[in-house]
This record gives sequence, C-alpha cells and structure tokens, in this order.
Amino acid sequence: MLDLPFLPFCIFLGGLGFMCVAFVSAWCQHWRGGFALDGSAQMFNWHPVLMVTGMVVLYGAAALVYRLPPAWSGPKLPWKVLHGALTLAAFSLTVLGLVAVFRFHNDHGTPNMYSLHSWLGLATVLLFSCQWLAGFSAFLLPWAPAWLRALYKPVHVFFGSTILMLSVASCVSGINEKLFFSLKNGTTDYKRLPAEAVFANTLGLLIILFGVLVLGALARPSWKRPDADSPDSCQVPAPLR
Repeated sequence: MLDLPFLPFCIFLGGLGFMCVAFVSAWCQHWRGGFALDGSAQMFNWHPVLMVTGMVVLYGAAALVYRLPPAWSGPKLPWKVLHGALTLAAFSLTVLGLVAVFRFHNDHGTPNMYSLHSWLGLATVLLFSCQWLAGFSAFLLPWAPAWLRALYKPVHVFFGSTILMLSVASCVSGINEKLFFSLKNGTTDYKRLPAEAVFANTLGLLIILFGVLVLGALARPSWKRPDADSPDSCQVPAPLR
C-alpha cells in the first residue's frame, strides 16, 4: 500500500464526511421540501439526514479513534470513553431517524418494514445496539477479565467494520428507494436523470467512498494501535505528517 500520511488523510476524510451531511441536507431542503416535526413528508426528511450523519459519518469517526497516533501511548481509558461517546451519539441520532420515518408512515397509513431497505436498516441498527452494549460491558466496565477482553476484541473489530458496511448499504438503498418513489409521478421520471437524481446519486457515491476509505484505514497495518503485549507496543507512534 502507498505510504500515505495520516493527518492529510484524516483532513480529507473529515471533509468528505462533511460533504455527505451537506449533500443529504441540501437534497432534503431543496428538492424534498425542508424539515418539520409534524408527521408530514418534511418530518420524514429528518430520516436520511440523521441516518447519514449518525450511522455513517459519526460511526466512521468513532471507528478511527484508535488509529490516531496520540492514542498509541499513555492511558487507553480516555480513548475508550471518546470511542464510546461517539458511537452513543451516532446511535442516538439513528434512533431519532427511526422515529421520524415510523411517525411519517403511521400518520400516512404507509406499511412499515416491507422493503429490503427497511429490513437491512433495522438489522443494522439492532446489530449496532448489541455491539455497543457488548463493547461497553467488555471494555469500559471494570469487572470484565483480561482474557474475556482479549477473546472478544477481534469479534468487536469484525462487527464494527460489518456494521459500517451495512450502514453504507442501507443509506444507498434508501436513497435509491426514495428517488423511485419521489420521481415516479413527478414531472421528470428517474430514468430521464433529472437534476435531483444526479444530485442524490452523487450523494450515494460520496457515502460509498467515505465507507471504503474508513475501512481502508482500519485495515492499514501501520495505522493500527500496537497491542499492549506486543513487541511494537513500546514504539513511539509515527508523527503526524
């Protein structure tokens, strides 16, 4: 792999995450009528914004906490707390996003949980909740023995990456589903690729790119925090470049 400097990568990834949130907010504001809290279609618009912000951008940031070179040495507890707080914030926004979509469906007589997007999204949220509770119990509470933490750590890492992939897939399928529904009876069909479709498709590509880059950073050996019992644990982390 290319010897990429970590700091410019983080800055680029942060900008990309901001673009994802900005794009989904602009889409809902400009083409979908804005935002409200009254159970209308404007309340539904909170759903994509909160899901992209929570399940993709904040969750991706939380996943990279231990890749920061300052986290490689010294007490690990502050970084655990930061990781847990970011994932909890992501989960809180996700719950609010679910409230928005269920409220909209119930107020308009729309069935819940019938599409592949809804199944995938709910499965992702349920897996995320189990992941957070298990991680909190194993790594933040004092009663978990060291052998249990060592046993569970690779499982936690695996499902962390899996949840991010599922989150990206849920968001992309949701964008596509919304475009089919919204443009089906509109002035311009989706197949004719109106401006809204181009904009939302671009949003989907940005989300995919963000997820791929986060997963790439997680898989990069030189950016991993050395284990406390490994020979590399006494190495001084590479400087930010």
